Amino acid sequence: MSHHILKATKDTVHLGGFSHLLTPSLTVESNDTIAVETYTGFYVYDKAPAAFLTPELIDICQNLPAERKIAQGPHLLTGPIYVNNAEPGDVLEVELIEIYPSLPVGFNAIRSGWGALRQKFTQPALRFIDLDLENKIAEFPQHSGIKIPLKPFFGILGVATPEENRSSIPPGNYGGNIDNRELQVGAKIYLPIFVTGALFSIGDGHSAQGDGEVNVTAIETSMNGTIKLKLRKDLQLQIPIAETPTDIITMGFGNTLDEALEKAVENMIYFLEMFVNLSPEDAYVLCSLAVNFRISQAVNSPQKGVHGMLSKSILPQLIKI
Repeated sequence: MSHHILKATKDTVHLGGFSHLLTPSLTVESNDTIAVETYTGFYVYDKAPAAFLTPELIDICQNLPAERKIAQGPHLLTGPIYVNNAEPGDVLEVELIEIYPSLPVGFNAIRSGWGALRQKFTQPALRFIDLDLENKIAEFPQHSGIKIPLKPFFGILGVATPEENRSSIPPGNYGGNIDNRELQVGAKIYLPIFVTGALFSIGDGHSAQGDGEVNVTAIETSMNGTIKLKLRKDLQLQIPIAETPTDIITMGFGNTLDEALEKAVENMIYFLEMFVNLSPEDAYVLCSLAVNFRISQAVNSPQKGVHGMLSKSILPQLIKI
């Protein structure tokens, strides 16, 4: 097991999407750990205060090579990371060991035509929000006395697929723009692998977000962290599954929240069949009795997200994924 440091530079990040044609930024072995740096704000850096900017971010925004601009998504992603011996059909286990904002300011943006109330809030608006990193809070609105706890996570954790130019906006069975605020330090996510090497990318740091992310963005934040990548040839999954120290999480994505909910329920039933040995009908009943289904995000066109949370405490024995 080795430890790596992956800095975010114009040669190690990519913009707007995923592609299996990208040159890997790093090659690792299974069980290696990586200290990873991510940046956000490619399209707003020219409006940002000094505290939001670093020489590296400015260099990325001004000099990112054309071949690392993949699609029309707004996200800067660090990677891809090539995992030796990873093949289609395997599973990549991503353990989140550390996550922390690297700068004392983030931003929130309302975008025209996006959001849960896009027909009501039609004008774009950009706000930079100070982060009190010592006390781990953000006051918003400023001087209001409303203090939001910082609970940082990466909105995007995903692998490449055979598509050459996949947008970073919609989530899917490859992970991607999941925007699930439960995936904080101590969580793991298990991603199906679709191409040789997995080609994992990470980014879209959020310092705080409510379930639903209703105005399109959270407190978007340049974020650093430490992750562990483990190749799982003993698992076969067609959809991402995650776990925290307290819960098992299944996810569903669809063009509507109804479709996303159906998928999240189906995926929890699948988990209960595979790992808890329940019949499909008993699993369906248990979902109604004990699983909490929540809106991950309602705004990432065309795929909205719902996740189901099953408390590990109700299970008769420790589940080992």
